[in-house]
Formats: sequence, C-alpha cells, structure tokens
Amino acid sequence: MKTKVMLGLMAAVGVLLFMPRPALAHHSFAMFDMSKNITYTGVVEEYRWENPHSHIIVKVTAGPGIDPATVGTWDIEGASINIMGRQGWNRITYKAGDKITVVAHPMKDSSKGASLFYAVRADGSHLYQDIARPKEDGSAPQPQQSGH
Repeated sequence: MKTKVMLGLMAAVGVLLFMPRPALAHHSFAMFDMSKNITYTGVVEEYRWENPHSHIIVKVTAGPGIDPATVGTWDIEGASINIMGRQGWNRITYKAGDKITVVAHPMKDSSKGASLFYAVRADGSHLYQDIARPKEDGSAPQPQQSGH
C-alpha cells in the first residue's frame, strides 16, 4: 500500500514539474538594432506602466517634417518600471492624446516596434531610459552597438 501511495505521489510531482507554464525568463534586446536611432513624433495612444517592460503606443501621422517611414502605430518598449522610475517616469507621465517625440532603436525586422532610447515631452523636457542617461558633461548619450 505504501509503495502505491509513494508511486502515485511521485507521478503527481513529476506531472507538475513538466506541465506547460508561462515562461519566466526575461527576453534580450537582440531583436532591436541598437546602432540606429529613429525619431518618432506623434501622439500617445496608450501608455502602459507595467513590468517587465513599460510600453508607449505612439501614433505617427504623415505631415511636414515627418519621415514617411515612421508613419503608423508603434509599440515603443521601455525598461522596467523600477528602472524608469529612477529616471523620473511614473504611471501618469503620459496619457492618451499627449504629444510625444520618441528616439528609439528600431526592430531589425522592420516591424512596428522599437526600444526606447529617450522621449521628449511637449514642453521640450527629456525623459531618459536608464541606458540613455546624459553624460556628465551634458552631452547626449551614444547608442549602444549591437553584437553584445
């Protein structure tokens, strides 16, 4: 009897260990071309202050001074809220309808997504992502090179 109970218990534990479950791993930024900076100027459609990454959904419409290649709706991926918060971001930094200019690293496959480098608010102030902190001398940070 004890043997049957132990075998049943071991089988149940084995099933639980190998059941499909959500991935808990963090993805890399290998899908972004970190050597390129693209400027997206538009309106915030949605701002998601969430982990593991914040997101700014930006709608860019055609117009004077707008690069036609940036027209469309873009998912701009930021860092975690912990990292972004240390740079001055918070859950109410943006709301739908706010004007925004984002400098970001585009997807290598040219899909409508990018990794946030920094944002420029309507008043001209800059909000940086952790990797985009200005240098001590006040000069603009340079993009990271791919191949890490």
